[in-house]
Amino acid sequence: MFDKSSEAMGRKELAALQGERLAKLVETLYKKVPFYKKKMDSAGVGPKDVRKIEDITKLPLTTKDEMREVYPYGLLAVDKKEIVEIHTSTGTTGKPVVDAYTRADVDLWGEVMARTLGMGDTTRDDTVHNAYGYGLFTGGLGVHYGAQKIGAIVLPISGGNTKRQLMMLKDFGGTVLTCTPSYSLLLAEIGREEKYDFSQLKLRVGLFGAEFWSEGMRKEIEEKLSLKALDIYGLTEIIGPGVASECLEQNGLHIFEDVFYPEIIDPETGKRLPAGEKGELVVTTLTKEGTPVLRYRTRDITHFLTGQCACGRTHVRMHRLLGRTDDMLIIRGVNVFPSQIENVLMKIEGVEPQYQILVDRKGALDSVEVRVEMNETIFSDEMKNLAKMEKDIESALYSTLNIHTVVKLVEPKSIPRSEGKAKRVVDKRSL
Repeated sequence: MFDKSSEAMGRKELAALQGERLAKLVETLYKKVPFYKKKMDSAGVGPKDVRKIEDITKLPLTTKDEMREVYPYGLLAVDKKEIVEIHTSTGTTGKPVVDAYTRADVDLWGEVMARTLGMGDTTRDDTVHNAYGYGLFTGGLGVHYGAQKIGAIVLPISGGNTKRQLMMLKDFGGTVLTCTPSYSLLLAEIGREEKYDFSQLKLRVGLFGAEFWSEGMRKEIEEKLSLKALDIYGLTEIIGPGVASECLEQNGLHIFEDVFYPEIIDPETGKRLPAGEKGELVVTTLTKEGTPVLRYRTRDITHFLTGQCACGRTHVRMHRLLGRTDDMLIIRGVNVFPSQIENVLMKIEGVEPQYQILVDRKGALDSVEVRVEMNETIFSDEMKNLAKMEKDIESALYSTLNIHTVVKLVEPKSIPRSEGKAKRVVDKRSL
């Protein structure tokens, strides 16, 4: 589903539409949401100051912690009677952020998810095997609404019961797989044990998101599942999945700019950065009714790509995520992102895409241990060969991180698997 009227709009026409929608949004927030009226008043800005999209930099930024403070209904911009669905952010501490949807919001969600699935050329002839979790987590229902809008068959299998998933993937002829990238690798792993030949299945494309994954992991997924793997992006605080997606060109994620306005800011100063510079992604919901969000700080690090994509879409593309400001580890004064470690590991022949980073403090010094699963071939090697391999990986990590790490090769299948988001980091310093 390639909506050329929206996704291939001219840049001037798009900017005018964004300006109109931003002005309307600011007026609504100022009148109906005390949370935002207070923020705007504190910043000395009001509806009269916003007439074009460039005026967005006058407006205050919004953080997740601020949104939590007004739980549960402090972000509503409509009467509660107009809300038909509620989702909340995941997390283990504090109050969640509430995303409330009107009927129009649910329709919008279906629309942007139809565009997302359309990036993989999904049509009404496809069967979408949807292994994202259903419930308060937005992944499952987001894909579900998008697939239904296209007219494809959707199998709402959710997560878990992997052997049953494999059986149904084969029996119902799934052509589009949707789940977290880590769960796709678990499907591949269990599939090998159960003697499934993925090249004989009908799968052709997978849309994976909800966690960071590297180019190296993409290659692993594509090789093991015999499909083309696309990166998709979304946040519960914005709408769920459906904010941006790669197309089959696999050259950056198209952000649906007519409904989500993106910016890149310096995470330290909050100042907007020029196109091409790496920083924190900020998103404004231009058309959301229930809980619109103004300049939301995603904490995701990326940058915008230049030039137009060969697919013909004109919306700005962002580089796949480079990490998160709140996932960043500070090790002996050095900023380290788990994504940097994964990028190194995925280039090492003989290891599986399963790893865990353990951070601890011994005396006054931080220590980092990286546990990496070997594949069956390497596992059978002599100990001296394994010791050399550990040292080689430590050297490769030092070249990238500029800090020393201890690498421990562990036996196959010894690192806990996840049916949702993988837990890659255990920071014992805060335990």
